[in-house]
Amino acid sequence: MTVCAIEPAAAHENGAGRAGCTITADGCYAARLALAGDSLFPERWTLDGPEPYAVPLPGNQPEEPGTEVQPLADGRVLIHRLVDGRHAFSLLYPTGPGTGELPLGTVDRPGGTARLRLLPPAPDGRRAYALAAGPNSATVWRVAGGGSGPERVAEIPGGCSGGVWLDREGRMLALDREAGGRTKSVVVDLGRGGEVSPLLQIAPGSDDRVLLADPDSGLLLIRSDAPSPGEARLGWGVLGSTLPVRFPECLRLPDRTVTPFAVQPGQMLTPEGCAVALRVEGADGSGWIGLWRPAERRVHHVPAPAGWLGGTGLWTADGVLRLPYSTGAVPCGVATLTMPGEERRPEDGSPDDATADAAGTEAPSPHDERYSGQLPTGKTEMTVHHLDSLADVPRPVPLQQAPLGRLVTN
Repeated sequence: MTVCAIEPAAAHENGAGRAGCTITADGCYAARLALAGDSLFPERWTLDGPEPYAVPLPGNQPEEPGTEVQPLADGRVLIHRLVDGRHAFSLLYPTGPGTGELPLGTVDRPGGTARLRLLPPAPDGRRAYALAAGPNSATVWRVAGGGSGPERVAEIPGGCSGGVWLDREGRMLALDREAGGRTKSVVVDLGRGGEVSPLLQIAPGSDDRVLLADPDSGLLLIRSDAPSPGEARLGWGVLGSTLPVRFPECLRLPDRTVTPFAVQPGQMLTPEGCAVALRVEGADGSGWIGLWRPAERRVHHVPAPAGWLGGTGLWTADGVLRLPYSTGAVPCGVATLTMPGEERRPEDGSPDDATADAAGTEAPSPHDERYSGQLPTGKTEMTVHHLDSLADVPRPVPLQQAPLGRLVTN
């Protein structure tokens, strides 16, 4: 299951703008900073049972707004705090009425303008990583699941951002690296001491970023200004494929920010059939969810559930989108959606009238008519560069530099 999470932030009244949570790669647990009055505290959600439920994990004092939390596959929650100028990491777990805490160690606060943040949950659920990124270099730290304390596992020259896992082993990490005034995605091989290779380089003068990846099918969701200089557009490609990267017109919504946050797993041979969940936001704070497949030339716009922990969710292999939400009446809930026109498969076998209604409703946008019809899909030609294969683990094939001399449409 491919998921994405946003960093902790103050909650908004609009459900689509609420602070998100982080979900394990297997979808069993989630963690977030919950709000009690004016105070923040860690909270773990269990998602793999008959009903989701939350376990509060408060410490001796409220958490700061910049604190990060991330669940592990064994149910413990990693917490990252800034303490006395150092980055401190601990594991939290419930102990009857209280909260147990296992300190893991600290990392010196990077100097200058560098910052350290947790990377998305590792696919195996046992390890956790953080990225310390400065203007000229970046460091990947393993902060949980190692031998003893935080361990430096990779040094990458250049300013880095992003962070997307490309395989199920948690070995290949995609980062967006800035060099020479341009941003290109690279792959960092944590099994080879942080070896760096090109991943996404469409044109010499374009900014090319990887936003999301599905290790099963190789589907990549990217953002690049290659087809429209000065305008970053959402597109898709496939690792190892000779097909071009494409920038569908249906994903081009004026005055809106469109961000993919979940991809349907398990579609081994049909990346174009993967369902993709999109978060659509406007400058005025309005927002909704878009449902889309690369094989289709339209986006289905659906309302977000009330209290949605915005930007967070996961697809099951059989095509059900699970969206965590929290309201006064339901403090820990999961809403489900499917692609419109497909038979719903609620996990408990019961109908979900509210969600079923949402799946058939277009969001109230003045631009809906531009994205509902059969529209041409822009393609960007590129060549493919093959890395040397490894005996113990398959390596993703980087997408290499390619000219934009000709744009073709279907």
